[in-house]
Amino acid sequence: MLEVVKIVSINVGAAQEMQLGERRLTTGIHKTPIDQVVITSQGLAGDVVADTEHHGGADQAVYVYTTNDYDWWVETLGRELEPGTFGENLTISGFDSANLHVGDRIFIGDPEDNPIILEVTAPRIPCAVLAEHMGISAFVKHFAVAERPGAYCRVLEAGVIETGQPVSLQPWMNGSVTLMELMRWHYSKPTERDMKRALMSPIAERWRKKYEEKLGL
Repeated sequence: MLEVVKIVSINVGAAQEMQLGERRLTTGIHKTPIDQVVITSQGLAGDVVADTEHHGGADQAVYVYTTNDYDWWVETLGRELEPGTFGENLTISGFDSANLHVGDRIFIGDPEDNPIILEVTAPRIPCAVLAEHMGISAFVKHFAVAERPGAYCRVLEAGVIETGQPVSLQPWMNGSVTLMELMRWHYSKPTERDMKRALMSPIAERWRKKYEEKLGL
């Protein structure tokens, strides 16, 4: 096991209306911190996922962002940012999200006493809803260039989580891809070798389907 860190904030979102250009849509990106919540295979109880085409589901049940990433954004944007600003469900201390590998496991609670277990599956790709939420028209580009994507995770072991619980990181041992690599490949053209390497890991099904189609599998 690696460095022990902790849950800084648990964030859930209710359905809210947003004006996006000429469109009126429903979003769950506006998060509110809470002290405790039940986490299931589909995510945090009470958390709304409005855009189910791109978010949510068993392979992207929980979105994690880190305080290291927040510190970078605070310095870059020159303003304070509250946990949940990026629409994440869990704000965790102690590491950079881009350096996580697909397949890395996040243990919440005592690792020897039935911990909640999350498995990293994919990076977050920014969208216009995030830009509108941040109030910065060019934020999609800023987020992509920053390479601080946060981590989508599937839930391997469910349970109740609380703010302040310890978190342990267990690396994927089979030579997986990093979230930063996947984010870069989204905006470029991954090689056949890149895609095959990604498919050897427990990557989110949305990404698996995309790569399998490109490879003709």
